[in-house]
Amino acid sequence: MLALARWIMRGTPQAIVAAALTALVPWLFWFSAAVAGLVTLRRGFTTAAPVLIASALPAGWWWMQGDAVPLASVLLVTLMATVLRSRMRWSETLIVATVASMVLVQLGVFVPAGGAGPLLAELRRSSTDVAGMLDQLSAQGVDTQLLAEVVIGGVTGLVVLMAAVACTALARSWQAGLYNPGGFREEFHALKLSRKQLLLLVGVLVAGMLLTLPAAALLAWVPLLVAGVALVHGFIGLKGMSGLWLVGFYVLLLTTWPTILIVLLLALVDTFADFRGRLTRSD
Repeated sequence: MLALARWIMRGTPQAIVAAALTALVPWLFWFSAAVAGLVTLRRGFTTAAPVLIASALPAGWWWMQGDAVPLASVLLVTLMATVLRSRMRWSETLIVATVASMVLVQLGVFVPAGGAGPLLAELRRSSTDVAGMLDQLSAQGVDTQLLAEVVIGGVTGLVVLMAAVACTALARSWQAGLYNPGGFREEFHALKLSRKQLLLLVGVLVAGMLLTLPAAALLAWVPLLVAGVALVHGFIGLKGMSGLWLVGFYVLLLTTWPTILIVLLLALVDTFADFRGRLTRSD
């Protein structure tokens, strides 16, 4: 895809065409977001504004059809690219994106226009077990519709945040491939959260629990997870291990919850222990 990225960066018209066309095609919004992110990273938000508009207009049409994911992804990637270009720190970029995603979830952006009522009705018709469980929750005083809206909004927000992180990483890798070969690998391998940033995330998590803001509990751990993934990448890179180790790691990460917990724990400890720094000094 690097050749395609090179063509996109030849001029604004090419970037506008690529962003607009891929935003129109279902399930290709991620590419449109990555194009907007690439132009923003390279040229800045002001110069990239026409590309962002070209990407946002078709995504906005999808939003009017009931799908807010494409538009939210494009805007979130552009925000991340702007912060990353300005601050040059992935940790700060991830925290800003996480907070922005929390706001979107709390505003109910990802809840269907008609609420969760139609979905619950369909679930009741399709499964007697689900219907019984919903009846039990209602008997206990739980607002099942509100619970369903929280789950739908939170899970969708989590997916959008993870997709935005992946799209921003793709845009950054394109930028590095075109203008700074090897730069993204070095930058990503060095990613870790500082102690202040970790305390900030913990504070956001606690505040969300005290103030009954479920989005905080659902999303606050994402920067720590990305830092853990970067730790694994950095360790494998420093040791010169085969890329098959990364393949196995991602298979486990995507299929088993214990792997996610282990990665989170490693990233937490790395904030204080600095594994990669110690390994570099020992080598």
